[in-house]
Amino acid sequence: QVQLVESGGGLVQAGGSLRLSCAASGRTFSAYTVGWFRQAPGKEREFVAAIRWSGGSTFYADSVKGRFTISRVNAANTVYLQLSSLKPEDTAVYYCAASSWYSLAPVTTSTYDSWGQGTQVTVSS
Repeated sequence: QVQLVESGGGLVQAGGSLRLSCAASGRTFSAYTVGWFRQAPGKEREFVAAIRWSGGSTFYADSVKGRFTISRVNAANTVYLQLSSLKPEDTAVYYCAASSWYSLAPVTTSTYDSWGQGTQVTVSS
């Protein structure tokens, strides 16, 4: 398994931006899909975005398409999630996750077998 550490969360006003980072240690990301999920209080964890380490194909939830951008830096073993045009409903704990197997649609929590500890994003109105 790979160890994942998220950073970059914080408090931001509506319309603002944040960049989240997910750094890996242990095994590299080379065989993985890396995803971001979020969980608001009282709600289930939901898919936000994912990127294939090899090839760089990306996937986005409809709710964030056009506002969030996922990217990777291979040499740094790091995946980023750029959050823009933030809304109060984006408030949640954001989790980074990695999958060691291929899925056609890596948008469910069951796809992933390594998880970070989460970073809080709070958007004020």
